[in-house]
Amino acid sequence: MIKTLAARLLALLAAIAVTVQPAAAQSLSILRDAETEQLLQDMVDPLAEAAGLGEGAVEVVLINDNSINAFVAGGQRIFVHSGLINAADSANEVQGVLAHELGHITGGHINRFSEGAGNATRITLLSALLAVGAALAGGGEAAMGVLGAGQQAAMGSFLAFSRVQEASADAASVEYIECAGIDGAGLITFFGKLQNMEYRRHIPQDESAGYSRTHPLTGDRIARLTDAINNGSGGPEADLYAEVQEAPSVSGGQVISRDPGICATAPVDTTELEERFQRVKAKLYGYLAPPERTLNNYPSYMTGAPARYARAYAYHQQAKVDEALAEVDALIAMDPQDPYFLELKGQILLESGRVEDALPPLREATRLTGSNPLIAGSLGHALIATENPANLDEAESVLRAAVGRDHENPFAWYQLGVVYGQRGDTPRARLASAEQQVMQGNFQGALVNAQAAESNLPVGSPDWIRAQDVALQARGLLERQRDRQ
Repeated sequence: MIKTLAARLLALLAAIAVTVQPAAAQSLSILRDAETEQLLQDMVDPLAEAAGLGEGAVEVVLINDNSINAFVAGGQRIFVHSGLINAADSANEVQGVLAHELGHITGGHINRFSEGAGNATRITLLSALLAVGAALAGGGEAAMGVLGAGQQAAMGSFLAFSRVQEASADAASVEYIECAGIDGAGLITFFGKLQNMEYRRHIPQDESAGYSRTHPLTGDRIARLTDAINNGSGGPEADLYAEVQEAPSVSGGQVISRDPGICATAPVDTTELEERFQRVKAKLYGYLAPPERTLNNYPSYMTGAPARYARAYAYHQQAKVDEALAEVDALIAMDPQDPYFLELKGQILLESGRVEDALPPLREATRLTGSNPLIAGSLGHALIATENPANLDEAESVLRAAVGRDHENPFAWYQLGVVYGQRGDTPRARLASAEQQVMQGNFQGALVNAQAAESNLPVGSPDWIRAQDVALQARGLLERQRDRQ
C-alpha cells in the first residue's frame, strides 16, 4: 500500500512538472525574415506603448510550427507560431493575440507560474502524508480516498490559477487595444476560430468541463470580451474579480496596476498594415507549404502582390528559376524601391548559382533598409560566394555591421568567420565560430574556440575581451546543462 501511494504521488508530481514546463524549454525552430520581423514589430509597438512598456520594448519571434499558438516564456518576447499567421484572416486578429500575450508579460505571469505549481505541490504532499498515516493505521481504502481527493484538489488549484491568469490577460488585451486605437473586432473573431476548432474536435463546452481546463471556456471569453469592447474596458476587471472570488484559495489573480500607457487620440488607420500582412502571410505560405499546394491556392490568374510572392517561392522550390524570376520582376515593376522584392530576387539568383547577378539587388535592398542585419548577411554571403578576394573587404564590412545590430545571428557570424578564415586570420575566425556555436547550443565547441581565440589575440584588444566573455558564457551554460542532467 505504501509503495502504491508513493508511486501515485510521484506520478502526480511528474504530471504537474510537465504541465508547468516553460515553453522556452522546448526545442524551437525560429524563422528569420526581415520583412516579417519588421511587420510584427510594427504590429506590437503601439500595443506595447499602450501597455506602458514603450516602443521597441517587446520583440515578436516567429516559430516554424503549423499549430495555432502564441506564448511568452520570460522576458519581453512573444513567440508566435507560423500556423497562427496562416489561420488569421487579418492583421487585426494577430494584434488581438499580441495584446493578450502582452497581458501575460505585464502581469508577470511567467515569473509567477511557479506560485501556482507550488500551491498544487503543497496540497499533494499534504494529502500524501495524510494518506500514508491512514495506511499505517490500517485504513487502506481510506488512504487511497485521501490521496485521490488530494490529487484532484492539487490539479484543480493549479488549473484555477492558470484560468485566472488567462482571464487577466484577456482583460488587459482589451485595455491595450482600446488605448492603441485599434479595432477590437479581430480579438473576437480569432477567439471564434478557436471555438470552431474546439467544436470540430468535440471538446466539451459545458460549465463542468470548464473546471478541467487551463483556460476559461472560449464561449465565456468571447462573451466577456465582446461586452468589454462594446461597453468600455471597465467590464473585464469586474468579471475577473468575480472569477477570482469563485476560487478564493488561488493567489495571483488580481489585475496588476501599471503606469498608464500612451494612448492614441483617434482610431488608427490600419490599411497599409493590412496590405503588408497579406503579403507576409502569402510569403510564409509559399515558403513553408509544398509548392503544388501553393500553386493551387494562388493560381496564375491572381496577379496581386501576395499571390506573386507565394508563387515566386513555390517556383524557386521547384528549381524553376525563370518562372520564379518572372514573378519577382512583376513585383519589382509594381514598386521598384521595395527592398523585400529586391531581396527575394537576389536570394533566388544567389541560390541558383548566379552569384554576380545577385549582388546588385542585394546591395540595393541593403541600402534601402539601412543595412538590415538579415539582408546584409545575405549580401555578405553573396560577396564571399563570388570567390573574389577583392570582395572580402566589403563582405567584412557588411557582416560586421550585421552582427553589430543583430548579435543573435548565427548565419552572419558563420559568414564572418569564413571571411577571416580566407584571410588567414585564424584567431578572429575562431572567435566568430565561438559566437555562432553559443547560439546553436554547442557550448563545448564555443568554449574551445573562444579559449583558442583568446590565446592568440592581442591582449587587451576588444576582440580579446570578447573572447573572454564568450568563454565565460559558454562555461556557465555548460555547467547549467550538466546540472540539468
